[in-house]
Amino acid sequence: MEELYVVCRISDIKEGEATGFVLMRVEEGGEPKAWPILVRRKGDRIYGYENTCPHQRGRLDVSPGQFLDKDGKFISCGKHHAQFDLDTGECFMGPCQGERLTPITVVIDDDDVCVTGVRLVEEDGANTPNPACVTK
Repeated sequence: MEELYVVCRISDIKEGEATGFVLMRVEEGGEPKAWPILVRRKGDRIYGYENTCPHQRGRLDVSPGQFLDKDGKFISCGKHHAQFDLDTGECFMGPCQGERLTPITVVIDDDDVCVTGVRLVEEDGANTPNPACVTK
């Protein structure tokens, strides 16, 4: 079984909203690298994507920690105003139309929202993963 890394509690993400986090991922060469992600809640389901627009690989945030359009119906790129489906991450409007956000594997373990399928940096001197840093 792959390691689970706790990002937050499910109650930390309001229904219908998306929240950003920056984790530290271990790259193939072993070096740490900041890994911005966003996690969206829809009822008891959680969707996760890398916080990177496929158009020019920049962050999506409309403003720090804000990922949804003004009506809260779509994920929106703050730079190019591309819009993405909340459930699939597919771009349906903007310069990257037809492309998708990079999904991440998120699971709910008890009431914790966790990422898996990646290797995150561990704290110095401990064998426990770093907690995620909320970017609100």
